[in-house]
Amino acid sequence: MKYLPIDSNLYTGNRSRFAAGMEPGSIAVFHSNPVLAENGDAVYSYKADSNIVWLSGITQEKTLVILYPDNFETHAREVLVIQRPNALLEKWNGHLLTKEEARAISGIETILYYDEYESELQRWMHHAEYVYLATNENDRRGGDVWRTDLAFVEKIKSAYPLHQYKRAAVLLKELRAIKTEEEIAVTRIAVDITHKAFERVCRFIQPGVKEYEIEAEIMHEFLRNRATRNAYGNIIASGDNARILHYVDNNQECKDGDLILMDFGAEYGNYCADLSRTVPVNGKFTERQKAVYNACLAVHNYCVSILKPGINYADYIQLVNEEMNRQLIGIGLYTEEEARRQDPSEPLYRKYFYHGIGHHLGLDVHDLGARNEPVKAGMLFTIEPGIYIEEEGIGIRIENNYWLTEDGSIDLFKGIPITVEEIEAAMAR
Repeated sequence: MKYLPIDSNLYTGNRSRFAAGMEPGSIAVFHSNPVLAENGDAVYSYKADSNIVWLSGITQEKTLVILYPDNFETHAREVLVIQRPNALLEKWNGHLLTKEEARAISGIETILYYDEYESELQRWMHHAEYVYLATNENDRRGGDVWRTDLAFVEKIKSAYPLHQYKRAAVLLKELRAIKTEEEIAVTRIAVDITHKAFERVCRFIQPGVKEYEIEAEIMHEFLRNRATRNAYGNIIASGDNARILHYVDNNQECKDGDLILMDFGAEYGNYCADLSRTVPVNGKFTERQKAVYNACLAVHNYCVSILKPGINYADYIQLVNEEMNRQLIGIGLYTEEEARRQDPSEPLYRKYFYHGIGHHLGLDVHDLGARNEPVKAGMLFTIEPGIYIEEEGIGIRIENNYWLTEDGSIDLFKGIPITVEEIEAAMAR
């Protein structure tokens, strides 16, 4: 890992939160992601299972976390399973954690090796009444990918068919949505690295540079600041490319007079930042660009003013859509009369704002958390309104990350240029 050691209290606290929500007499078994084959003898870059990371901080393959709060073997109420170190394998693929190293990272005292855990698990399972297993229940998950999580569920249920099984995802969705101060402290580092990358590209962008050159500047700043990786595919979209929400070709020339929409974030310590900014390639907004940008910023600021604990997320979305409608009328994209006559099933604003207003953020860019109930203090959201005008070849999106407090929110990107004047000043430097 590139990042500096993280206090194991972060993971100890998370395990305690999950254990407190378990039914009496329950055991929970969490299994890591496998290494996936790519082409030939290559494999995809390994990405640890987010639940394993949330519970232990361990990011290598063949890892399990077992929680059994009522275990009569008191030393085994928390168990970490890791891959046995192998001197020959390490010559090819690098260092594998020792028990001492895994203990220091996770805060879990009892460590087993992967090749010996099944016999121990069998003994504990026979004394447990309920079994919590985790599957990917993120409602944004695609449906065409082979489910390795379900393979592990089938393995356990086949071995222990008469147990009562519970969905760990239900409890995880509630708990992971509420970010602790320790989690936010790590996220702030990811945010700070992302901030540095944005300031770097503001000084770099000018007519004639290529989108991929801007991406290279971002990645350079990420790596030199110990980011694990980029949190998602960098979107560097100049001109009309900015209307493509997940544009990742990043291969066009940035032209004088165009805007460039950048959506990127660093991952540090496995926690993600998520930033969007739209800037003028030549450093100066035209009057029309300024008007559209300020309309988008007005929606952003409106979101900040109403996204507070207690508001139902569905109501929040409805209010934001109404504000977006007002702003689009204000910049002349349609009239109030046209809005009154619109088909409610196909509102006019959807032509210019065709994505959601934000999402939960954390170990995953689209992190766990319900979107059909009141929001709570401790949740971490992105706010990212956008305005996309096909007729004018304009795409603008403005995104910051907000940690909700009891009476409002904390902008983790506070201080990064966001107004027209601040962006132009940053690019002038």
